[in-house]
Amino acid sequence: MSIIEIIRAHEGNLKDVSLEIPKNKLVVFTGLSGSGKSTLLLDVLFNECQRQYLEAITMQGIHKPKVERIRGASPAIAITQNDANSNPRSTVGTMTDIYTDLRMVYEKLGRRSCPHCGEMISAADCKEETAKIDNQFYVYMYCCNCAKRMDKVTRTHFSFNTREGACPACDGLGRFHSIHKERVVNEKLSLEGGAVSYWEGQYGTYQTSILYAACKHYGVPVPANIPVEQFSDMQKAMLYEGIETDAVRSHFPNHKPPRTTASGKFEGVLPIVWRRLSEKDGNAKKLEGFFDIVECPDCKGERLAEVSRSITVNGKRLPQLSLLSLEELCQWVKDLAASLTEQQSELVQAYLLDIQTKLTRIVNVGLGYLSVDRQIVTLSGGEMQRLRLAAILDSELSGVIYILDEPTAGLHPKDTAGLITILRKLRDLGNSVLVIEHDTDVMAASDYIVDIGPGSGKEGGEVVATGGLEEIMSQENSVTGNYLRSPQPGKTNFRKAAGAVYIKAADKFNLKNISVAIPVGCLTAVTGPSGSGKSTLIFEVLAQNEQNRNKNCVSGLEQFDNIIQIEQSPITKMKRSNVATYSEVYSEIRTVYAKTDAAKQEGLTVKHFSFNTPGGRCENCEGLGYIDSNMLFFSNTRVVCPVCNGKQFNNTVLAVKYKGLSIKDVLHLSVVEAVDFFADHSKLIRILQLLQDVGLGYLELGQTLTTLSGGEGQRLKLAKELIGSSRGTKNLYLMDEPTTGLHPQDIEHFLVLLNRIVDAGNSVVVVEHNQQVIRNSDWIIDLGPEGGARGGEIVFTGTPKEMMEITGGKREAYGFQ
Repeated sequence: MSIIEIIRAHEGNLKDVSLEIPKNKLVVFTGLSGSGKSTLLLDVLFNECQRQYLEAITMQGIHKPKVERIRGASPAIAITQNDANSNPRSTVGTMTDIYTDLRMVYEKLGRRSCPHCGEMISAADCKEETAKIDNQFYVYMYCCNCAKRMDKVTRTHFSFNTREGACPACDGLGRFHSIHKERVVNEKLSLEGGAVSYWEGQYGTYQTSILYAACKHYGVPVPANIPVEQFSDMQKAMLYEGIETDAVRSHFPNHKPPRTTASGKFEGVLPIVWRRLSEKDGNAKKLEGFFDIVECPDCKGERLAEVSRSITVNGKRLPQLSLLSLEELCQWVKDLAASLTEQQSELVQAYLLDIQTKLTRIVNVGLGYLSVDRQIVTLSGGEMQRLRLAAILDSELSGVIYILDEPTAGLHPKDTAGLITILRKLRDLGNSVLVIEHDTDVMAASDYIVDIGPGSGKEGGEVVATGGLEEIMSQENSVTGNYLRSPQPGKTNFRKAAGAVYIKAADKFNLKNISVAIPVGCLTAVTGPSGSGKSTLIFEVLAQNEQNRNKNCVSGLEQFDNIIQIEQSPITKMKRSNVATYSEVYSEIRTVYAKTDAAKQEGLTVKHFSFNTPGGRCENCEGLGYIDSNMLFFSNTRVVCPVCNGKQFNNTVLAVKYKGLSIKDVLHLSVVEAVDFFADHSKLIRILQLLQDVGLGYLELGQTLTTLSGGEGQRLKLAKELIGSSRGTKNLYLMDEPTTGLHPQDIEHFLVLLNRIVDAGNSVVVVEHNQQVIRNSDWIIDLGPEGGARGGEIVFTGTPKEMMEITGGKREAYGFQ
């Protein structure tokens, strides 16, 4: 069968979609954000392909999606933006197994000093011996100079994740965290006045009450409404270290510690921070300001034990190789291969070939600037996708359906051609390559385009156009076609700076001692190839100035009331959180329902309209509306709660209506619909309007955060920041690729919001590759000229018009046209 036929898909917002997708082609699915692209490809097609495959081998574990039938299905592989590994020990080298191959090379060829005679010897020239002692196998080698026996350094000793290989001082992490008390607690303030920086809102009130209960338990005066600097030594000890500290135990030897929080079981300000850091695997962004990260004094950050990190191959130690860019490492491997004797080559030829193959493919997807020791948790969604894409190119499989979710996310336009080459190679192996994408270059390179729409959310869910790029552009119903026929021109009038923020001699990571001025009162785009230093300059140097060792490299920040960072790190995706709760509009909605006559007659208060606390929620599913069913080896499946039938609340609460809708009905409203429904509630309207302004009007209020894309999550964070900001404040907004996942038409609307923010007296700096945003900025700071070691320089500063004049409109120069 030469087509994949989807018959009557009605999952999510899809309106009985029937579609024929040509097989063994590169097919792009496009459309407005929230139109149903991901639902159709991931929730319907991918899941059904997986289900059919499992049932064919007599296994079950995936529920059939809401689709009548899919013909021509094949085994499918999905590469999405949510595949990140949160383990801080996972690196590019360990994930790709390049580091594993390097460990093998060092085991076979490593040169070291003999512990007996002191001569330099090579593992390749020494005889090996394996001995069994107490049922344990040990590997030894004999010095080729003095013939004395020593422990062989094996692949295990070159891993910082093993007991044998890790530096014992830092346990293979290469660094220590040291806490800064003064960043956590401002002792000039009282607890009620916000002394503890991370005690916000009700959480601060709650923690303060526990501390005061602890004071009463031990007979210590309660330090209410006085600055922390006036606390007694014992009050400070309890505040900072909690009741389990030795100071409290020794001072009150006859007092048993409180057993409950209500009676004063206070953990302590600093232990809470340490616990949060541990729970976040040492990578909690919000906690970074409380800590200095100190390099391990023993291994100097190299993570390996002393002997392991001293061994060389071709003059390089393994920790030195880990710092090279993958492009530089590729050249080192070639030089090594050329220098080997025939005997040495036989030992490592297979490993070197594997390394070279993997490195070439990673470089071809535009990630040559990465290094082997780059932590996976620091990669963007787009980088993670392309790393996985490079990995699957090792496969010789054919007849597979590959589904990719915006592989150009975070990719500089000049690197797009390399990605397209790889997608075509996958197709030419006899696979069907289906890509969710808004990039016009990818559309032009595709064999077929499917445009989903016509709008977002409830206004989407239909196939509005299919065919090649020219066919899409000729169809009136296609929003994508309409935009491509008449794209919006860039701005020609640029704002004048009302001052500047100055960065001087920035040298963090790959930045080469650069200095630059960022205009105040403007929309500034920071551009450049992936890995050129854009995020480092803005989020590591500018935003983290107070925490940097050279804290005087940034000046001019005193012009702002707040610095608001909106990065690519995902919002907390708890299954109980949804759009309404995260934006805090739900608190206002609950108040509206609690004030109705029906609620008052039943004695219902605001808390009864919460699905997160007992009272009005269905207790069988605890307000979730579903029950998780454990499928062992597969993802848990959700079964609609048999008690409330998915309605989350008990019947008493559901019987309360406002304008004819129950609280559950309201959660099914889109943001746009809710604006009309709550038109006479000003507090609600302000929040809902901001959600609409950031391009999220199509989302349902009750949509859980776990279902949002990275771009949607980022814009939701922006909306929340705008909701919380006071009118009249002068803020500096720092945004990391806020247009990720946005259709060109959505970007036009988003630019309206950004301009409105700037016109209100704020300054906005966006790290971006999107040409619409670049064209419509007031100022451009371009870094490069390449990524990694060949980046970190200021290539251009000026207006978009000046950039066009300098580059002559050549896109390859700056990724701009």
